[in-house]
Amino acid sequence: MRLKNIMIAVKDMERAKAFYHDLFGLDVILDGGGNLILTEGLVLQDMKIWKEFLGKDVIPENHSCQLYFEEPDIEAFVRKLEERYPSVRYVNELTTGSFGKKMVRFYDPDGHLIEVGTPG
Repeated sequence: MRLKNIMIAVKDMERAKAFYHDLFGLDVILDGGGNLILTEGLVLQDMKIWKEFLGKDVIPENHSCQLYFEEPDIEAFVRKLEERYPSVRYVNELTTGSFGKKMVRFYDPDGHLIEVGTPG
C-alpha cells in the first residue's frame, strides 16, 4: 500500500490553484469539477462538497496537520511569498533551528498550515 494523495478543502478553487502554482509550481493534472488533482499529489476540493459529504463544518487553522515543502533558496522563496501574497499570515517567520536548518511556517488562504524548510 502507498499514500496516493493529500486532500485539502478550499473556499475558492481558483485562488487556491493560483496560490499553489505561484509559490510551489504545482500544476493541475486532473480537473474533476469540485476537485483538482495537482502535481505532487495535492488535491484541492471545494469546501462545500467536503462539508456536505462529512455533514460537519470545516475548521480553518485547526493546527492538526501541515503541508511540508523543501526549498534550497529559502530566502528567495520568502521574498516571492511576500511579494505575491503581502498579507501572508506567519506562524513562524524565517528562522534557523538548533539543527541548522532554515524554515518558515505560514497559512495558505484557507488556513492550512504550510512549512517550507531547507533540505537536509
